[in-house]
Amino acid sequence: MGRDLDDVDRSILYLLQQDARNKTAQEIGDTAGVSASTVRNRIKQLEEDGIIKGYHPEIDYEAANLPLQVTFVISVPPTELKQYSEDIRAIQGVIDVREMLTGRRNIHVDVVGTSTSDITRITDAIHDIGVEIESSEMMRRRHVQPFNHFFLQGAEEMDAHAEAGAEKES
Repeated sequence: MGRDLDDVDRSILYLLQQDARNKTAQEIGDTAGVSASTVRNRIKQLEEDGIIKGYHPEIDYEAANLPLQVTFVISVPPTELKQYSEDIRAIQGVIDVREMLTGRRNIHVDVVGTSTSDITRITDAIHDIGVEIESSEMMRRRHVQPFNHFFLQGAEEMDAHAEAGAEKES
């Protein structure tokens, strides 16, 4: 079980979700109401506790000439979920594998490709490991937003404060 987060931790996580690359500890501290050194110490602790697992770019696959994005839904025996998940992740073009906790359709796989032949190759590779694809959906667009999943009070005020600071700089 994870540890409890206080308002400062929740604020830091919320702000990092918005823009981890360009937010400084000082900016986060100003918004969260703490010093930059407190922010740096908290981030270090959140990383050590495994709460922050990394800082990853959000890739526009279409701009990277991978315009086809498909989600496959697969059913595997629950006892073999981990092994099939590992096997599927090894297939070139697979960008995300989610293991579902409930339901028969227990693996969701996101793939990208430049053409239908790429998607067909991935489909064949999935079949070759011994699983059947139950459904596939082609994605038009993906929207990602910082989820206020830490039930942070005052997130709207924090957003307004951050926007006001950005306007002062421009």
